[in-house]
Amino acid sequence: QVQLVESGGGLVQAGGSLRLSCVASGRTSSPTAVGWFRQAPGKEREFVATIARNGLITNDADSVKGRFAISRDSAKNTVYLRMANLKPEDTAVYYCAAKFGVVGSRRPDDYNFWGQGTQVTVSS
Repeated sequence: QVQLVESGGGLVQAGGSLRLSCVASGRTSSPTAVGWFRQAPGKEREFVATIARNGLITNDADSVKGRFAISRDSAKNTVYLRMANLKPEDTAVYYCAAKFGVVGSRRPDDYNFWGQGTQVTVSS
């Protein structure tokens, strides 16, 4: 089992920044990939970015390119999502997820372990 705990969400004005953190614990072997997803009310869960244990980064969604950046600190078993120039449409619950095996997946169903989510609200 892998436990994931997100933090760093909150209320921010449009144009502001936040950094989300996801701390992984549990299994002695690290997941091969950790990703960030988000889900706004009434919408499906949307892939944001994922980073592999070897550092390979896969980003998606033109809406976040150039504004969001995923990174990791392996020594702290932590993956970050740095979000800048936030927009009201970025408002959602942000989830951290982990998987073993193939990296680079954008599909939520491919991820076996999920955190509880952290709310990000961007006011206009």
